[in-house]
Amino acid sequence: MDYIKDIIGFDAQAIDAQTADQLAQNGSDKWSRYPGCVGAFIAEMDFGLAPCIQRAIERATEGCALGYIPTPWKQQVAKACADWQRLRYGWNIDPTQVRVVPDVVEAFEIFLREIVGHGGSVIVPTPAYMPFLSLPRLYNVDCIEIPMLMNDASDNWLFDFDAIETAFRNGCRAFVLCNPHNPIGKVCTREEMLQLSALAERYDVRIFSDEIHAPFVFDGYHHVPFAAINEMTARQAFTATSASKSFNIPGTKCAQVILTNPDDVSMWDARCEWSEHQTATIGAIASTAAYEEGGLWFDEVLKYVARNAALVDERMRTQLAGVGYVRPQGTYIAWLDFRGLGIANPAQYFLEHAGVALTDGRECGAIGAGCVRMNFAMPYPLMERCLDQMAAALRADGLLPTASSTDALSRADLRDAA
Repeated sequence: MDYIKDIIGFDAQAIDAQTADQLAQNGSDKWSRYPGCVGAFIAEMDFGLAPCIQRAIERATEGCALGYIPTPWKQQVAKACADWQRLRYGWNIDPTQVRVVPDVVEAFEIFLREIVGHGGSVIVPTPAYMPFLSLPRLYNVDCIEIPMLMNDASDNWLFDFDAIETAFRNGCRAFVLCNPHNPIGKVCTREEMLQLSALAERYDVRIFSDEIHAPFVFDGYHHVPFAAINEMTARQAFTATSASKSFNIPGTKCAQVILTNPDDVSMWDARCEWSEHQTATIGAIASTAAYEEGGLWFDEVLKYVARNAALVDERMRTQLAGVGYVRPQGTYIAWLDFRGLGIANPAQYFLEHAGVALTDGRECGAIGAGCVRMNFAMPYPLMERCLDQMAAALRADGLLPTASSTDALSRADLRDAA
């Protein structure tokens, strides 16, 4: 443990000791937007920074290296990203294929503007990351929501390939692949992606592959970059990734686009350089340090996240057994379905009755009515508090069986906690 804390720089005991008030005082939007509530909505972690990133940022500020991003830093973060892909996933890419952008949302906007185009359409499997549903309309692109299917036998989410092919046949030429999938935590198999690729080839479809959560994959599952499968998927893919989720540096504003279609390289050089210019130098510095030096720190983060995921899984089978739930295969996000309990707006319900802030599932698509997205990348004791307060609110309203007096929170307790 001393090695992990002193050398790697990950201190699980210190994380466990953090309070909601401390996190709010640190300036986190997740903990300050709803004062006194457990913040489980914004997809960021509460585990601090890897020491290598802190050192890199300190050196940058000491050297006043905060001007507009220069070419050398673009090249350094590109090489670091390429090395990370090779070491973590066995994907060999040329660093010249990697371009910087402020974030994955900017990458998606480029995809909509330059590849899909005005008057086109894009398929977004739902539930989905919220901007994938809201941004298309800004570019006069039709967003086609295709709900994921549930295989009850395997307790797994599946693509509705029949509906996807119908949309392709009717003229849709773009698809959003979020892998691992935010918010349901699905990790796509190679076979599923090959099936998608075969349809894309038949109908001349391009794939926006969001792989920002790629490092967050739990035991028994494996992340396969879509573009890495074969030459055909490489040509179809427009891949976006970032160190922002894995190392909790979204505010530094640096993501990467991996261009594996030669036509995209020409397009980028002609029309997309401005997005590179908007990327933050400090983000390139932080991302480079993360990719080059932060691997061992992240491995400890993943263990902590997996521990939290196990807690969520255990509570959903016991304390919250009436809630619809599929165990995530990756990410640090859980999708919870309260329709069976008759709660029309669970996000509002838990904010008001349990002091827990969650993402309204309706923001993730029409399929999300009666559901919420929950971020469990928080200190373990706060995750326990979050689940306890949710369960107590449901029990207090007669929506779950009453627990024993030793583990039930009263409505007054909930008000105090909120």
